[in-house]
This record gives sequence, structure tokens and C-alpha cells, in this order.
Amino acid sequence: MGQPRRRKEDAKLLTGRTQWTDNLSRPGMLHVTFLRSPMAHARITGVDVSGARGLPGVVAAFSGQDLAAEQGSLPCAWPVTEDIVIPDHPPMAVSEVRYVGEAVACVIAVDRYRAADALEAIEVDYEPLPAVVDMTQALSADSPKVHETGNKAYEMTADFGDIEAAFRDAPVVVDRTFVQQRLIPTAMEPRAILADTDGESFTLWSSTQIPHVLRVMLAVVTGIPEHKLRVIAPDVGGGFGSKLQVTAEEVLCLLLARKLGRPVKWTESRSEGNLTVHHGRDQIQHVRLAAEADGRIRGLQVSLLADMGAYLMLLTPGIPLLGASMCNAIYKMDAYQFNCTGVFTTKMPTDAYRGAGRPEATFLIERMMDELAASVNVDPIEVRRRNWIRHEEFPYATISGLTYDSGNYEAATDRALSLFGYDKLRAEQADRRDRGDPVQLGIGVSTYTEMCGLAPSRWLADANFGAGGWEHGSVRMLPTGKVEVITGTSPHGQGHVTSWSQIVADALGVPFEDVTVLHGDTAIAHKGMDTYGSRSLVIGGVAVLKACEKVKEKARKLAAYVLECSPDDLEFEAGAFKVRGTDSSKTIQELAYATFTAHDLPEGVEPNLDSDATFDPDNYSFPHGTHLCAVEVDTETGMVKLRSYVAVDDIGKVVNPLIVEGQVHGGIAQGIAQALFEEATYDAEGNLLTTTMADYLLPSAADLPMFTLDRTETPATSNPLGAKGVGEAGTIASTPAVVNAVVDALRPYGIEDVRMPCTPERVWRALEGVRR
Repeated sequence: MGQPRRRKEDAKLLTGRTQWTDNLSRPGMLHVTFLRSPMAHARITGVDVSGARGLPGVVAAFSGQDLAAEQGSLPCAWPVTEDIVIPDHPPMAVSEVRYVGEAVACVIAVDRYRAADALEAIEVDYEPLPAVVDMTQALSADSPKVHETGNKAYEMTADFGDIEAAFRDAPVVVDRTFVQQRLIPTAMEPRAILADTDGESFTLWSSTQIPHVLRVMLAVVTGIPEHKLRVIAPDVGGGFGSKLQVTAEEVLCLLLARKLGRPVKWTESRSEGNLTVHHGRDQIQHVRLAAEADGRIRGLQVSLLADMGAYLMLLTPGIPLLGASMCNAIYKMDAYQFNCTGVFTTKMPTDAYRGAGRPEATFLIERMMDELAASVNVDPIEVRRRNWIRHEEFPYATISGLTYDSGNYEAATDRALSLFGYDKLRAEQADRRDRGDPVQLGIGVSTYTEMCGLAPSRWLADANFGAGGWEHGSVRMLPTGKVEVITGTSPHGQGHVTSWSQIVADALGVPFEDVTVLHGDTAIAHKGMDTYGSRSLVIGGVAVLKACEKVKEKARKLAAYVLECSPDDLEFEAGAFKVRGTDSSKTIQELAYATFTAHDLPEGVEPNLDSDATFDPDNYSFPHGTHLCAVEVDTETGMVKLRSYVAVDDIGKVVNPLIVEGQVHGGIAQGIAQALFEEATYDAEGNLLTTTMADYLLPSAADLPMFTLDRTETPATSNPLGAKGVGEAGTIASTPAVVNAVVDALRPYGIEDVRMPCTPERVWRALEGVRR
């Protein structure tokens, strides 16, 4: 552990020897395509699929009405309030469509091309209904209704401390409204599904992050007994939360395989994915902050409107609330109030996207800290120093009710400032401002923390979450001394095979190369809660470590018998049990072979060393860090150029620094993308305008600077690895750092905010508004 081992997974990925779901084929396999609604809101008055059924190569065609009796409703596992409205969500629309792209019919054919062509022969009659696109207008009394119950899904308020007292007579009150634009997760691998049956049991291959959760939910929705259903996630090319879902297509492929008795496969196109992969973010954030004249925070008020889209999917209503405990971030204050209203619109539903609620929370508080600094005329770093939790105060109970176990914000910030050359850049900025340089320099700060590891289960129970937060791991000692690890986590690019091999190699004293890791198949890894929320290492890795400890305890009893000593006289080092004060020893691999032969085992000892463990932590882990960004803004064209970026993160103990750097690189890139490039846009009729990668702008390597990375280390106390999680840190920290830098460059012009993404046009329009 701690060594930058190259990933075991990469050879097959880079040489094309991997197994994506779309690579798979089964005898007699059919292909399904879906006819999708061109209207955001309409009643379905008729669907005629007969024209498609008669075409060459077409095996079957169905409307939503044809499947109405068996398709059930897609699940929402997080009813966040007692009075939440959870509308029925049929996988295929039956009587009404509520967003562009919703499936209304399907064709099953011998190949995907004939199936796609046959969609044109289906006739659908729609009775148009008004679209509901704007969240604020959706809550007005005269707004058209997305559902008969209205457009409010829920409202939740939490109060901590006396918020009225905090704002009463406050010398400084900062009041801002920010917009978290809607984003479209864009994984390298589009979604793909293959369902097969032998007439009694079913197997579903899916590019999913959650094979175990998916199995349970599919059993509930379809009525297929869970023990008759196997879910396999082959190699999965990225997810970022977009594959943390129970999708309409997964349910429908399973139902069609059951109906036709043949394997059925679906692979989405990129444009289809933009329409139908759940979207992320989409909030209006009204934030008020009260402070003393020197910038010390008294109170924070946060009021969110969160766009749910047309339905509540697996975790939709809970995603904005994941940020409720994080809006106060690393700062001390006397009072905090959080309010969130979930709003239905006729758009694709939102759900988890990398960071899931925490990037939104971090953005609003880090933007407010810069606005506070400007209001009291204090450097942004200094105003943070005056408010953050000091390292000697840990563990620290925050205003929102969490207990941060460890951290050192001072050390991470000091290291980042040194690497960044902060003072020198501030001097250059002052010089450019004095000279009236048309290209202004902006410096952005983000001192963030986040909660990692979606657990413990007791907290999830309090939040009315529909599952626990534990994780499972198994370790098998094979007769030849090799080791099989079975993990309930389900990786999609994070390097679990390599990291888990490093943990096991150290714990058991076996060679790194002698460890293999199995995952993503419910018939092999029979228990698990899967991968999301930066939980894999801090929960799943710990479960594997605990299973290793059990293996060693079983081996200790056998070693004592073989070496004719007391178990208390043995010490374990470098993979071997040694009798203290002697040369007598047995390796754990030799003991594994002894259990295989079972020729001479002590009474009561089973002939195996295999062990498993389940870990459910008592607390979250809380990584933190400081990200600094310098941008150059051309005030004549609005062009923003990233000049330098420094990130110093504290993620506790590191298993593999090479993997950590990759995770941070990718996370920063996604955060920058939200700040400067990406936005899903709808027109007034509810049509998605960003359906292709020509319309939805993603940054390339050429758009990003070289990142300067470093780490400080304060181990977590919530798990024996001391790890804190890293998968989402870069995304959470980077967006406010970049936007703060853009606003910092423009502040001399009287500009206090630029709505994301900070495109050249938006920056130019902000400047033109000031000039006029």
C-alpha cells in the first residue's frame, strides 16, 4: 500500500480484450429499439404498431398499453419527507408523456438496424399539453400541471441555531442567487443491456454501477423472484452517477425477454443518451450570509429550488439534500437554515451526478465566501482563515449536526499557496488592473470538504433512505497459495482490482501478482451495495481488509497446531507465522495447501481459510483540500483562458497515489467543464436543444492546463485504513475555484457573478451590461 502500482485492469482495456455489454452476443439474440416522444407533454390518444409488425426482420412490436399490466413503475428509493409526491413512473408511457424522449413504443427485430427502421412505421396520436420548463413558474398557482397532484414534489426545511438572531443587526449581510445549470453525464461507454432467459431463470447484463441494487429492484418491479435473477455488470466504461439507476430500458429488456423467450439487447446512441440518461444538478440557489464587520460568519440561510424533472427516479429527491449538511462546509457559525423545494417539470428527471449534492453545496458556500471577502474588503484566503475549523479543534461537531473526525485546513492551504505562487500572482493582478490591461487576471479559491462513503446505515435510516450503507468482501485462499477476492463494490474505472490487490498483498503477505479480484456479478459476489458516493475504498476496501484479518485468525489456529505451539506464541510477518524466539515458521500459503489436503487438521478446524466480512462504519469520512485557479479574461471578447491550477487534497491514507492522481485529474476536468463549458438547455416547449456532442460542449485535453497536485495527510478515524475517499473531490472543489477566478477578474468592473457556464458570450454580455 502507498505504492504507485500500475493498474492490473488496463492491459485488457487498452488492447481491446475487454467485455463491454455491447460486445456480448447470445444465440438467437434479438435487438430492441424504442420510439420516443417528440413532445414534452401530451396525452397519448392512440398507438398503432401494426405497420411495424409486418416489416421484414421484425419479430414483435409493442406499445405502452400492450405492456401496461406487467411493466410496473420505476422505483424511487428515497422518499425524503412523509408527504412527498411520488407519481407512478411506467417504463413505457401508456396514456401520457411528460418529457421529450420518453418511450412510447418499441420494435424487436433480428438486428438493430431493421428495428430502428421499423420505428417509422409506428403511428402515434398525441393531444398536446402545455410544457412546464421554468421551476419558478411551475410553483405559481396558474401553472400547467405536470401531474394531477401539482408541480411540488416536496419541501424540506432544517433549522440549526437561532437564524433570526444571527441576521438581526448583522453589520454585513450578503444576498446572492446562483444557478446550478442542468448537466448531462457523458460516460465513455453509452448504456447497453442484454437480457436472456432459459424459461425459468433470467440473466441481465447491463453497463450499470449497481448490479446488486438493480437485482433487488428489478425483482420488485417485474415480479421475477430474486433468486431466479442474475445481474452482471461486465467492464463498464464510466458512470459518474449516470449508471446509478434502475432504468426503463433495463425493465423493458427483461420483460421482452420473458415475453418472447429469446435474448433481447439494446444499446443507446449518444443522442438517445443525451435525451434519456438522467441529468444532473439543475438548482436555483438563494443564499444569504450574515457576518461581523471583520468577516466572521454569524449565520447562513440557503433556499433551493431543485428541478426533479418529470418523475422521481431512484435517488432523485434526495440528491439536493445530500448537500444540506455540507453548505456550512469547513466554517464555524452560530446558525444555519436550509430549505429545499423539489419541483416537477416536463424535462428528463435529474438524479446523481458526480458529487451528487455536495458540488452544489460547495459551490454556493465558496462563492459566498468570496462575496463576503469583497464586502468586507479582505483577501479571500484571509476571510476563510478567520472562519474555518482549526486543526486542534478536531473532532468537531458542525452546526449541521455532523462530526468531522480529522483535518488540517491550514496545512493544505499553506501548501497550495506555496505551489501556486499566490502573492506573486496577486502582485501581477494589481499591475494589470493599474495598467488597464484588456486581459485581466483572476484568482479563484476553493477550500472545500465533503462527506464520503454513503453510510452509515443508521444515518440512512434517519434520512428514510431505502437501503443500508454497508459493504461486503470475501477472501478465498486457493490450494496453490493464490488469493481470490470477491468484492460487493462494482468498479467502472476506479481501479478497484489494483487497489484491493494492494490491500490484500499487505494484509496477508502474499505477492501482489498472486491476488485476483472478482466483482460485478451477483452470482459470484452475492452481497454488495455497489459503487457510488466515494464509498468503495472507505467501506468496500475495509470489508476486504476485515475479511483478511479473519483469514489470518483461522490460519493462526492451524499454524499453532502444525508448529506445536500456543497461538499466543505466534507472530505474523511477511506472510508467515513464526514461533517467537525460534526459526520455526509456516507461510499462510503453505497453510492454505494444508487445508486443501486436510490430512492433519486439529479437531474443530474446517478445511479452509476462506472468510468474509461486512463493514458498516459509524461515521462518514471527510476529505478536504484547497484548490486555486488562475484565469485570464479578455475583456474585449469575453474569452476565459485557464492559466494555472493547483490542488492540494487531504484524502487520508493513500493506497495507490497513481490512481489517486487519475481520479483527481478527472474530477477537476469535470468541475471545470461545469464552470466553463457544459449546459443542457431546453426551449419553451420543452425540447432539449443539446442532443448531440456538437451542441453539448465537452472540454478536451487542449482546453485544460497542466494540473499541479499535492497532498497533505490526516488519517480518517472512521475506518482502519485511515482512508477518506477521492473519487468526487476534484469535481466538488474545482467548479467554485474557476468561477471565483472569473468573477475575481471582473470584479473591478462591478460584476459580482457570471452564470455558469462562463462562456465568452456570457462574460462579454456581463461586461457590455456594465459598459452600457
